[in-house]
Amino acid sequence: MTTQRSDSAAAAPTKSPIEHGVLHARECLGQQRYAEALDITETLLPQVPENRDLLYMAAVSQRCLGRVADALNTLLRLESAHPNYGRTYQERGHCYRTVGENDTAIECYSQAVMRNPTLHASWSGLADLERARGKNTEAQIAANHVAMIAKLPREVAYATNEFHEGDVATAEHVIRTFLQKNGNHIEAMRLLAQIGIKHDVLDDAEFLLESILVFSPDYHAVRLEYATVLSKRHKYARALDECQRLLKTEPAHRGYRAAHANALVGMGRHEEALVVYQKMVAEAPNAPDLHLSVAHAQKTLGQQEKAIASYRAAARVYPGFGDAYWSLANLKTYRFSDAQMATMREHEADPSGRLVDRYHLCFALGKALEDRQQYAESFAFYERGNALKLTEVRYQASFVEHLVDRQLALASRDFFDARQHMGIKNPDPIFIVGLPRAGSTLLEQILASHSQVEGTMELADIPRLVHQLQDRHQNDANPRYPGILAELTPEHYAAFGEKYLKDTRVFRTDKPFFIDKMPNNFRHIGLIHLMLPNAKIIDARRDPMACCFSNFKQLFASGQEFTYSLSDIGRYYRDYVRLMQHWDTVLPHTVLRVQHEDVVNDLDGSVRRILEHCGLPFESACLEFHKNERSVRTASSEQVRQPIYREGLDQWRHFEPWLGPLRVALGPLAV
Repeated sequence: MTTQRSDSAAAAPTKSPIEHGVLHARECLGQQRYAEALDITETLLPQVPENRDLLYMAAVSQRCLGRVADALNTLLRLESAHPNYGRTYQERGHCYRTVGENDTAIECYSQAVMRNPTLHASWSGLADLERARGKNTEAQIAANHVAMIAKLPREVAYATNEFHEGDVATAEHVIRTFLQKNGNHIEAMRLLAQIGIKHDVLDDAEFLLESILVFSPDYHAVRLEYATVLSKRHKYARALDECQRLLKTEPAHRGYRAAHANALVGMGRHEEALVVYQKMVAEAPNAPDLHLSVAHAQKTLGQQEKAIASYRAAARVYPGFGDAYWSLANLKTYRFSDAQMATMREHEADPSGRLVDRYHLCFALGKALEDRQQYAESFAFYERGNALKLTEVRYQASFVEHLVDRQLALASRDFFDARQHMGIKNPDPIFIVGLPRAGSTLLEQILASHSQVEGTMELADIPRLVHQLQDRHQNDANPRYPGILAELTPEHYAAFGEKYLKDTRVFRTDKPFFIDKMPNNFRHIGLIHLMLPNAKIIDARRDPMACCFSNFKQLFASGQEFTYSLSDIGRYYRDYVRLMQHWDTVLPHTVLRVQHEDVVNDLDGSVRRILEHCGLPFESACLEFHKNERSVRTASSEQVRQPIYREGLDQWRHFEPWLGPLRVALGPLAV
């Protein structure tokens, strides 16, 4: 999480004239000197036209002076600059309530509390207006929220408001200070868990939510958040149990049903999830996210035409829905019409659009233009999409380089010689490692077509074990992992192996072997060998320039944060190669390297080599992998349902004029 603020800091920095003006305007508003507050905001706004506080105070002042139309225009400016600011919608609700348009006011207040559930005035307005139109149940729900907010300690209410209005650092500082003084306050713990989720510190969030449920087992909103965190941590079986517990209390609850379906997806039970999503979309046909979930499930199940229809339905409901367009592009086989292209361009160019929509649209436009062989403009959109996405990620190439250096220093030949006969002897797992977009899904599909091999999914068990071994020190200059491996006993490694097989059993049937295709596990081959020495490991390798550029133009659903900069991708590939060379030296004959270009050029020979490494007899079905109807969730899902093809091998060369930074980062590897 963020670093706490130091109480020993030197004197506070001098405030700027704008900051002084904001404080003065706020003081005037508090004293109901509305005309003076408005003068201040109108004087300062030409200098900072998108300042959130000034725009908000200008709108409040205009409403209180009876200038409701002006206030609504100011709120449009505020919404354009800050679309998720809850008080914009609250103030709009006040405006419409002032002029007697109560139905519109209710809608605005509802929008406000959806963005910030701590807005007391919005809940109070909803309670009054719903009661006035005879909606007593809705009025009581709103009144309950008013009462709950009133009971919150001042610090918790303030921190919660700051969190929902985007100032996460302030919220964390305030709530941590409060908890240090007040112990296990449930709402404070819940807020800290939500901050953990925001920062992707999911182990802390899981612990906090689990602790709350010990104190308050009937707190259903917390149980839903707990189930969501469990799914994010790939603990799908436990998430499913929590969702089923919630559904027993309220079977029709949309949030519970959606979380239940998401957990089913995580378990690989896509047919069941699809049924849930389809029932929900029938009840709420104007919910774009539900159409998207239906489409994702259909795509995974190989129902491409149905998936396309569902993606397009999501875009019809929400024309600027970047994820719907990117999902169509990510099929790799879909071609956009001129009308769709125009719509995508219009929404991508809208500066008031959501960041997440804009970068999804950039990647979709990049793919669409690449298909039209308009490579210069295609690269421009890929580049802009990556730049926008990069503002959300916290990847540090130097940290990965540091971890690789530590692996090289620790995991010597002598290190492994001293730890022979550790772990458990089961030969069940076949690990496919490498980089994304290197052909690992193709190898998975080939192996999963064998009668003795279970194709599962990208299993998170090894990364989760590594996270556990890190003991929350993964960002330190001196992390526990991989050094901790030298301190562990044979009993530890045996326990790790047993737990891995136990936890992955839920994804298997009765086949003797199964695939764990998590590309980034190449960083943990030493750990895998110590806990499962008889596991088979395959390194899916692809030409450096082709592989790296394919990652650059791929928008991943989560993770893979190294892919949003050509320089970062090149450095990551270089670290991957040097670590794999090290494993080849210290663990000879452990890893089979399979070059993607060789598979494309000699499928039969490559398949036989792979099966021999895995100790499996040859089966012709592996050559006809595209006929396998298993669920495939990765970006290559549609490609591996087609016979082998060569077209993508040199596609990167169309973009070679713009790949200089990648060549520099790859160094001698960029041949």
